[in-house]
Amino acid sequence: MTTNAKTAPVIENGETVFIPLNKLKKHPKNARKTPHSEASVETKAASIAAKGMLQNLVVEPERDGDGEPTGCYLVSVGEGRRLAQLLRVKRKEIKKTEPIRCVIDTANDAAEISLDENVTRENLHPADEFERFRELAETRGWGAEEIGARFGRTPQFVRQRLRLGAVSPKLMQVYRDGGLILDQLMAFAITEDHARQEEVYDNLSYNRDPSQIRRDLTKMNVAATDRRAIFIGAEAYAEAGGNIIRDLFTEDRGGFYEDAALLDRLVIEKLERIGAQVQEAEGWKWVSVNIDYPHGNGMRRTYPHPVELSEEDEAAYAAAQEGYDRLSSEYEGAEELPDDVDQRFGELEAEIERIDALRHAYDPDEIARGGVFVVLNHDGEARIERGFIRAEDEKPEPEEAEDGETAIDGVRVNDDGEIIEDGDHAGAHDAEDEDAEDDGKPLSDLLVRDLTAHRTLGLRLTLGEQPDMALIAVTHALAAQTFYRGGDAHCLEIRPSSAHLASHADGIEDTAAAKALADRHAGWAADMPRDVADLWGFIAGLDHASVMALFAHCASQTVNAVKLPWERKPRAVETADKLAGALALDMTAHWTPTVRTYLGRVTKAHILAAVREAVSDEAADRLASMKKQPMAEAAEQLLAGTGWLPPLLRTERSAWLTDEQPEAPTTEAEGMPEAEAAESFPVAAE
Repeated sequence: MTTNAKTAPVIENGETVFIPLNKLKKHPKNARKTPHSEASVETKAASIAAKGMLQNLVVEPERDGDGEPTGCYLVSVGEGRRLAQLLRVKRKEIKKTEPIRCVIDTANDAAEISLDENVTRENLHPADEFERFRELAETRGWGAEEIGARFGRTPQFVRQRLRLGAVSPKLMQVYRDGGLILDQLMAFAITEDHARQEEVYDNLSYNRDPSQIRRDLTKMNVAATDRRAIFIGAEAYAEAGGNIIRDLFTEDRGGFYEDAALLDRLVIEKLERIGAQVQEAEGWKWVSVNIDYPHGNGMRRTYPHPVELSEEDEAAYAAAQEGYDRLSSEYEGAEELPDDVDQRFGELEAEIERIDALRHAYDPDEIARGGVFVVLNHDGEARIERGFIRAEDEKPEPEEAEDGETAIDGVRVNDDGEIIEDGDHAGAHDAEDEDAEDDGKPLSDLLVRDLTAHRTLGLRLTLGEQPDMALIAVTHALAAQTFYRGGDAHCLEIRPSSAHLASHADGIEDTAAAKALADRHAGWAADMPRDVADLWGFIAGLDHASVMALFAHCASQTVNAVKLPWERKPRAVETADKLAGALALDMTAHWTPTVRTYLGRVTKAHILAAVREAVSDEAADRLASMKKQPMAEAAEQLLAGTGWLPPLLRTERSAWLTDEQPEAPTTEAEGMPEAEAAESFPVAAE
């Protein structure tokens, strides 16, 4: 029956009636004093719109001060549903007089039944909720958007429930029994492979952290942040039939590429296409494609040499430079350039850079014999390394022959480059008499060794007395082995060795420091004479500052301060520390703590210690309750710009370089004869 304020008939307890929505009010005795959340009301409104009112409201008549009915009713049970219907009125879905099914209760205390409704019910177990959502999707064919609309939930919320509902029944039962917590179940839901889920569960150790479960489940997959995934991209990978695993419960940064073999194949194919373009455009003999740079390939590397520009290029360069200088002078001091002028500046700069690049080029013979490595850079871009000569493509070294002759591939050539026939040589000797043969007889090997040993002794003594020339000799020995093939172009028995750092630190070659070092090396390589025989003259002709710079570069290539777990070289480590102090090495210029470089590879305790030291105790305390990945990401932001370094990268400035130099000793040695004073101090070496 429907009531209204005019008739206000007496309604018996327990009777079901339809009451206009605008005649319903919240009961002052309602147990819930904290208002319903907006999300809760939204959810109920969506449910009612899709399925109608599934539960009656429990009401009692409102009475005035004289105890007379007012025509309105107070809602004891179902206040949330009343608010949901009011929301629907606001949205113009129903009228404010919409009849609402209610049950009259005048026998029970309103406060008690309101409390009873909220404390005696038991929520659905989450596992049942997950499985019921999945059943709706499977049996009704509804998607996340449609299910969400019917339950007042976001599509993402529904997708999460559908994914949880697809977890292995075995693990779902473990969850029901309390053997797994929700966070752990969510971690297992990263994959829909039940066999893989159960395998990881069966092999769980004491560490059941959700992040560890995710790592175990995805260790055979490739993260979307991996350089291979960046290089190929999600779209191309999906078009090739690949599946991307998405974690619906954490920030997965693009998910995980399930098929690593497919991804590797796509990477190789794309690199091969790039390599083919380079080979066709530049004419190299070969191109080798690798995902990782092939360290220790054993090949000699050549670099571009300075070349003269053509008359056309010289004229074009002069014109571009003149135009650039004219515009610079014309708009000097201008705060903002017109768009056309800014564009013209860009065009002129590009032209100048293009022509400058032509000033160095590979020798055509080196291109004809050499090749290119096309590899995948750490940032997901293709990297092209040119100028490598395989051993079989090297020009044969001249063989030693008789005086005035050179043998190349077994063919003897005289000083004028003419081929010497065996008959001609034999005839020449036949024409000589015995005295001439005696005069031309070479010295014995024993005597040669004797004489050259004395010469070596003389060189050692004299070189030790001429430091400037010793610097040139050492620099020559280092440069000959750093920039040229073979190790016999120098007479100092110095053997530089340079460890490949990329085998110890992934991505180190892509850092700004590595690029600066490579550019410096390439710059010196381009200046080197093509023939190592001309190297001595080149170095001897340099000014002192340039010799020192070349010496420093060659020496720097041999530095190795890498600590390996199986090596025990405490003195080498100490020396590296002293070298760093002497150089005043500031690693903040070359390294920053990020999730990839440090924070994602250490324990939570290390992360908190870093934040505590670099920022504050309060900042560390705010992170303490976070999970590992979010903690590392937050710490990266906090540490940015602080200059914090882990102890291994810190430099202690050498005492002899500090401003607080010790005063000169005032001992009895002062005033002593020079020989006696020398004996009063330790000697480094004799």
